Amino acid sequence: MRRKLSSSADEDNDDSSLKASQAVNDTEKRTFSTAKYDVARHSDTLDRRKVEKALSPAQLSPDTLSSTAKRTASPKSPQVSTAEESEDRAMNIRGRRRFGMRSPWSCSLLTLTASLSSLLLMLFILHSFMTRQLDSKGCDMYYTRSLFFNFADFDTEHTRFAAKYSLHLYREVGFDEDPKVKGVPVLFIPGNAGSYRQARSLASETVQYYYNTVQQNKEALNTGATSIDFFSVDFNEDFTAFHGQTLLDQAEYLNDAVAYILSLYHDPRRSQRDPSLPDPSSVILVGHSMGGVAARTMLTMPNYQSNSVNTIITMSAPHARSPVSVDADLVRTYQRINDHWREAYSQEWASDNPLWHVTLISIAGGTLDTTVPSDYASLTSLVPSTHGFTVFTSSIPAMWTGADHNQATWCAQLVRPVARSIFEALDVHRPSQTKPRAERMRVFKKWYLTGIEDTAEKNLPQVEPSTLLTLEDQSNSINPVGKRLVLRNLGESGQPSAHVLPIPPHAGLGQKKFTFLSNLPLQDVSDSGHLDVLFCSVLPLQPGHSAQLFSLNIDLSDGQTGATRLACKNAASDRIVLPASYRTSIQPFDKKPPFSYLQYDVEDLPEHQFVAIVDRAAESRHGWAVAEFSDNVESNVVIETGLRNLLLFGTHFKMPATRPLVTTYKIPALHSSLLAFKLHMGKQACGEEAELFTPLLRQYLSEPHESRYFVNVKEANISLHGIAPFMPPPLRSQAISNGLSLQFWTDPTCDSSIDVSLEVDVGGSLGKLVMRYRTVFAAFPLLIVALVLRKQFKVYDDNGTFVTFMESMDFCFRTSMPLLFLALTFLAMSLTMASAATVMPPQAGRSSWSTNATESAIDYTVNDLLLGSQDPIFWILVPMFGLISAGIIVIMNYIALAIISVLQAPLTLFASWSGRTKRELAKRSSLPAFSSTSPRRRIITASVLLLLVSTVIPYQFAYLVACIVQLATCIQASRHVRENRTEANHNFYNYAHSILILMLCVLPINIPVLVVWIHNLAVHWLTPFSSHHNVLSIMPFVLLVETLTGGHIVPRVTTRLTYVTNVFFFLIAVYAAVYGVTYAYLLHHLVNCVAAWLVALHFSVNELSVSGLGRMLEGGSDDSNGDIKKRP
Repeated sequence: MRRKLSSSADEDNDDSSLKASQAVNDTEKRTFSTAKYDVARHSDTLDRRKVEKALSPAQLSPDTLSSTAKRTASPKSPQVSTAEESEDRAMNIRGRRRFGMRSPWSCSLLTLTASLSSLLLMLFILHSFMTRQLDSKGCDMYYTRSLFFNFADFDTEHTRFAAKYSLHLYREVGFDEDPKVKGVPVLFIPGNAGSYRQARSLASETVQYYYNTVQQNKEALNTGATSIDFFSVDFNEDFTAFHGQTLLDQAEYLNDAVAYILSLYHDPRRSQRDPSLPDPSSVILVGHSMGGVAARTMLTMPNYQSNSVNTIITMSAPHARSPVSVDADLVRTYQRINDHWREAYSQEWASDNPLWHVTLISIAGGTLDTTVPSDYASLTSLVPSTHGFTVFTSSIPAMWTGADHNQATWCAQLVRPVARSIFEALDVHRPSQTKPRAERMRVFKKWYLTGIEDTAEKNLPQVEPSTLLTLEDQSNSINPVGKRLVLRNLGESGQPSAHVLPIPPHAGLGQKKFTFLSNLPLQDVSDSGHLDVLFCSVLPLQPGHSAQLFSLNIDLSDGQTGATRLACKNAASDRIVLPASYRTSIQPFDKKPPFSYLQYDVEDLPEHQFVAIVDRAAESRHGWAVAEFSDNVESNVVIETGLRNLLLFGTHFKMPATRPLVTTYKIPALHSSLLAFKLHMGKQACGEEAELFTPLLRQYLSEPHESRYFVNVKEANISLHGIAPFMPPPLRSQAISNGLSLQFWTDPTCDSSIDVSLEVDVGGSLGKLVMRYRTVFAAFPLLIVALVLRKQFKVYDDNGTFVTFMESMDFCFRTSMPLLFLALTFLAMSLTMASAATVMPPQAGRSSWSTNATESAIDYTVNDLLLGSQDPIFWILVPMFGLISAGIIVIMNYIALAIISVLQAPLTLFASWSGRTKRELAKRSSLPAFSSTSPRRRIITASVLLLLVSTVIPYQFAYLVACIVQLATCIQASRHVRENRTEANHNFYNYAHSILILMLCVLPINIPVLVVWIHNLAVHWLTPFSSHHNVLSIMPFVLLVETLTGGHIVPRVTTRLTYVTNVFFFLIAVYAAVYGVTYAYLLHHLVNCVAAWLVALHFSVNELSVSGLGRMLEGGSDDSNGDIKKRP
């Protein structure tokens, strides 16, 4: 009985002379290793029946089943039986080979359908992200004439990072070109890969505003305003978002820079500051992106000088959580920083709080920021409202537009209010150079918030009466109680006129409110304005004394006796600007004069009896005004509906014909940032008179402070940054209970009802998943690969065949994958219910976060697991992301196959070009499949690489090298499969290819830290990392890859140890799903443990000695499965 050693066509066509010569050569040159290979080859032949018995009937080919049936049915004579059994055995082998040699490109119908479905779903999500629910860009570019001075003397005597970072002072050409300090220090901190030149726009605005405005305002100078010395730090465009140690290094350098900046004001040679003023003891910080996180980190560092920072303004900074979790140091640093801030504000007494004097303002760009999710800019889990808040750029008065990540540094509509708020917060007469914390918070709220918030502070109670209004006793300008006042064509009479509304009596807390809207600006007493809104009380004064007590005297009595005199307060300081809404309006940031709006609760006006609208225009200005007292019951409507009903049916309501000027509809169930809606509003039909304005809509959240305006509303895209995945719970649990609010300003003179509908935008909602869940696809694909490898090893240990990656994928699609995702779905639902139970309203009788102490311990990691969702209705995301991840892995597999095929082609062409004859090819088929270097050289190579990891290079670099070597191994294995289609070659190629896919899944986790290291080399910073030099983090990968370069497949495990491999891959799959997003860096170490286990299996066939290691690396011994033969 004979058996073919090779299935190649060249070997089948060998002539007899070639066979004879080969036999002679083989006899003469036979060695111990080739003899051992022959023994293993014949042992493999004798064991094939055992393997066939281990195979299930479904896995056997039809030829195998038929031959088995023949043998069972009719016993023959020994000679005939032997021949037929030989033929049957050959058929069984062919059938088994067809099972094990399935093309790696082949794909079942189920896998193909699932992959195409996931690809289409992924493309639809990306298309929705780029085309739907997009905000219009309204930022104007800010132009400067910048000049930077570098402080070369800020060297290694002051900081150990002087060779890497530098400090600069900004000056504006044409205004101030003197490098000496003279004002209040402000330090700009760039973000991830940011430049110190990003400070130009804000610094230029501070210079121009000071010399053009503040310097001419004596009142501002008397209250403490002065010039600003704007410093900026050059971090050489460090990648702070990828590396925790880099973040700590920047924070340490910033503290050194603050100490150096403060020292400049003590040096007469470097300072032109007024000697009568106290020297600055603190610096105002402005941080962009990760620069804002570095600013908060400064206050936790050992070299931080107490009270050297008391004001921090950040733009697009991810405070709540790390944007990526691929670095262990970054995750731990974030946790330490946030714990420090939470612990500080949990102290019962202010004296125990090291951050009591600090104010923190976080400005977010909104949906236009596609670099960092704006949800991460929230401070609700870090800082109480007494010390800071989060505001979106679309909420800032007169800006009313979003800003992308970099626009926040140069958007003219943003840098102006930021610069003005800094000036107003200054008090140069204090060592801290700023006003007290409470006053600073009042200033920031004035400049950044809309003023319509429930917590907005009004200036009216604090101001003194400044206007004396004299009216006739029989004046017909007094409106009846409860009647709306509508004024058209203001100034048309050509003389001043007053319209008075009596303030209704208090009917109870929050029962009535006063609202006023006009298209004209409101002017203060000192301004020569055209429209005044005055809150008055009767003041019986003697004639002739009014000029001595009031700044402005408005006498409309025509000199008649018995006139009524009113002492009035001007409400101009409480003016709220709203975007103008006309038929021609398109965007809220259009260059049109804004509306003026006032809003007061009646209980806030106890000392006043009248509201007077005074028209002082001397000519017609086409102005109008509407004023009224309305019931809160009519103007505030709560839509009680569940989220499920909103998603299925939407909500529809009708605004009645007789409605207040302002109507607010609150939808408590709508609070998720994963949902987007479409709002449709019917036409506002007016009668004979022309409408004053078209409907204006404001959608808003209480916390964080996010408002978006829609002018001339017909349709609106409704999306919000409310409860987002993976976000820690807020300090104040009631902050999320209000949900979304829709506030409408409609023309009350249009006596018609308006239909409004709100329906879910499915495509827009899917697009919202990209920013919130993009990091999921660094973890979930590993789940798929772990399941596939688990199945491959199980089949291999059972019958000795290492199936292809796609064949194992098909098995997983039918069995383990649906079951695991079903279990994860139930786990996600239970986690969301646990999260909802954690975030509960405060107990009755207990005050909510009114002081600086939290009521009880809060688990801020409750939303870190799985998909981090806080609503059970999003359970469908688990199987959906699983399907998309499976499609990603299928695409990755085919890309890897294509790369291997493309890179293999030159090797094949080179072999053909070298002129190999059939005789040479046939001779080559009997030689070893892999030619290996000497064991000593390979051991030395691995040792040198590990030595470099322990001293100079991070292990991520070694991992990249291992991936490249593994790719080369797959290319070589693929070439040998083409030349010699044996089962052993196919098994090894499938094994090597699957290990490559596993390593490629972990590669994105290692690339960011590698980028940081390469960047440090580029800027000539050669100091090694303090972390990422653990040899054990890469040694198993190196040993496994080195073993595979020798052509060794892992030995089969037929004992109970096979469950260890099974459990390893299952644990990786579960961990990748549950913890992979929050702790992605641990995925590398888990896969590293699997690599160590596979290396241990490879070592199990050798003696645990240096000689055994050499034989294993060289390929001098084979496993029990008859693996690929090796050259001695």
